[in-house]
Amino acid sequence: MIKIIVDAMGGDNAPAEIVKGAVQALSKDKEVKVVLTGDKDKIDPVLASLSYDQSRLQVVHCTEVITNDDAPTLAIRQKKDSSLVVALKMLKEDEEAQGFVSAGSTGAVLTGALLRVGRIRGISRPAVCPALPNAKGGKVLIIDAGANAECKPVNLCHFALMGTAYAKAAGVKDPRVGLVTNGTEDHKGDPLHQEAHNLLKTLPGINFVGNVEGRDIMGGDIDVAVCDGFSGNIALKTTEGTALALMQIIKQNIMASFWAKVGYALFMKKAFKNIKRVMDYSKYGGAVLLGIDKVVVKSHGSSKAESICASVLQAKDAAASGLISSIKELLASSDLEAIGAEG
Repeated sequence: MIKIIVDAMGGDNAPAEIVKGAVQALSKDKEVKVVLTGDKDKIDPVLASLSYDQSRLQVVHCTEVITNDDAPTLAIRQKKDSSLVVALKMLKEDEEAQGFVSAGSTGAVLTGALLRVGRIRGISRPAVCPALPNAKGGKVLIIDAGANAECKPVNLCHFALMGTAYAKAAGVKDPRVGLVTNGTEDHKGDPLHQEAHNLLKTLPGINFVGNVEGRDIMGGDIDVAVCDGFSGNIALKTTEGTALALMQIIKQNIMASFWAKVGYALFMKKAFKNIKRVMDYSKYGGAVLLGIDKVVVKSHGSSKAESICASVLQAKDAAASGLISSIKELLASSDLEAIGAEG
């Protein structure tokens, strides 16, 4: 049984959708145990309307909530009875607790995980790592997608190591790692990316395939896209926005004429449903915060039950696969551990 702690008060749709999603996860995986942290007076009425295995769900009452309006560091230090801080404290101190999920403030989750749980020894900086669908039916990991706007070459190398470990934990035998920059040639990019490229070429433990451009991220030829947090966040948000815009454009064109509607109904409805399903981020859970000493999953702030369920199962699978120990082993086998503290 793997215990996953869920911040029931984090996110735009808390606590109802968070609680429903956690309960869905219990029904889908009998090896999951969930602890909900938050206001019991608001959580219990939601639970009362649901059917679930009560032996695998616990509610820990908290009196405070950290919102997007709070300054992350100040809130983590002052709101000690918030659902987020209590959850992270449990994650750190409870050996049985192996993962954590929150749809709350990204800054607060990042700061709290660092202050309350701590980094993996030797990792210079944690990184946000979401998974996106690729053109060949698989997934690509983007790391970093927003935690570190300014990076050093050693940070990008650590991202490559952590992304490789995560991809392997997800079942990819020999993950292909690409460095996202403004051209595929070895000499392309600013000094940061040029130096990182030279380090990645000789870095043990990773299958570095060279530089890639933004258009290559979802092409299916790489499994891990290494970015600085600024570029990675833009790439992620642009991809999400493009997918939404494309679906809207297709819908507008289908509705524009009688024959387009007929063609859609007769021949293309199933295909477009499949496309929508593949591009739906809620199916993929959240972004894993790699580099923290236990599994932390940050769900989208607007997550509903389906996405929270996916995030809980994502955290469980990552913990069950030994993700944290895999990162430590890969880091130990590289020659970067000695300079990791410099990042």
